[in-house]
Amino acid sequence: MLLAPPPDWLLPVRQIYRPNSRPPIRTRTRTTRLCCRASLITNSDSFEVGRLIGSYGFMNITSFSGSLGTDTEYSSGDLGRLRVQDVGEGSVKIRLYDGRVTQGPLKGAPVVFKVYPGQRAGGIEADMMAANELNAHTSLQDSSDGICQNLVTLIGGFETKTGEQWLAFRNDGKYSAADYAKVMSERVSKSRAGGGQVWNKFEQEETIKRRRYFVTKLLQGTMRGLAYMHDRERLHQSLGPASVILNTIVEREAIYLVPRLRDLAFSVDIRYSNLEGRPGLLSEGLWRRASTAGAFTPMDKRAFGLADDIYEAGLFFAYLAFVPFCEAGTMDGLSLQRLLESTFQLDLGATREYCLADDGLLDAVKFLDLGDGAGWELLQAMLNPDFRKRPMAQTVLNHRFMTEHQMVNQVLKISNASFYLYFV
Repeated sequence: MLLAPPPDWLLPVRQIYRPNSRPPIRTRTRTTRLCCRASLITNSDSFEVGRLIGSYGFMNITSFSGSLGTDTEYSSGDLGRLRVQDVGEGSVKIRLYDGRVTQGPLKGAPVVFKVYPGQRAGGIEADMMAANELNAHTSLQDSSDGICQNLVTLIGGFETKTGEQWLAFRNDGKYSAADYAKVMSERVSKSRAGGGQVWNKFEQEETIKRRRYFVTKLLQGTMRGLAYMHDRERLHQSLGPASVILNTIVEREAIYLVPRLRDLAFSVDIRYSNLEGRPGLLSEGLWRRASTAGAFTPMDKRAFGLADDIYEAGLFFAYLAFVPFCEAGTMDGLSLQRLLESTFQLDLGATREYCLADDGLLDAVKFLDLGDGAGWELLQAMLNPDFRKRPMAQTVLNHRFMTEHQMVNQVLKISNASFYLYFV
């Protein structure tokens, strides 16, 4: 529905508009591909701002590149965890508001406002992040093929008199992948609270089947969004449980699930023309790690960048394979990353043997064991310490662990019908 403006429009966010009224909020995207022929909304009077729905901050985080980095962040509003790169501790704090469009063809559409602080509060990094996110979305939405349904849609943006940058996105869902994992792990804890007794063995088996299908479809949608970005010479660089928005977390509604990538503040343009010369502040960490890994030429740097995104996607895959299948508190993103990187040095075979000895992790192990260990095989490839050996996003989508689950939906339809008739 929305098409990016011409290249000469892609200025820093502070040059878009200086409104006199309050800012915007969140929107819900359709599940079909949208043809974006309209202009971005840059008038704050076209929005109505609702309540504050959360905030989160950024701290220094790096991904694996031969030596292990730290993974620390803070959040409020129960927004889950967010991977970012090389931003000073506490340098930027972002607020989220809900709202709606009040004028024009999108009148009534719900939106989410992502608010970057002005330079006085957030420093130059805040303006750079806002401008980078704006430019990333407009470039990705500037396609005659329409917008990928696995990316959130930017509707507009403006700057307030205090220098805050407001970006308005369609409301693509209330929950993140982190929220889904938390809810499911709490359900696992509740189901095992009575000494491990399950009142209905059949229901337990069906629940596990639905969860496996839901998680696989969540991962498929995430990788489709990432593949779309990579095909258009864009890295994500912040992929994690909090950066994937879901239109549902009800596992019985998995057939309608549409995961969407958000948080493109650290997205990197990897066209060869941008890989020469001095890197920007937001991508310095990426190219420093690339140099450490031996990637110096534009071709090698591009390959490293793509592989770095795949590594983050691999950690996200591991998170989805474990957290929703385990009791609350058994495993979280940081603990899992440390287990994989520090304890087992990315040896997935050794990791599996360790997990087999813990009854609380068995459902996760069984999930990755599907297809004669296809899940472990894919995870090992995505987390390969040698960036040159990691698969491309489309290769991940074509892996047998992803494709063999396509038939599960038909099985679940039959199972759900049988379950319903059983109780009726």
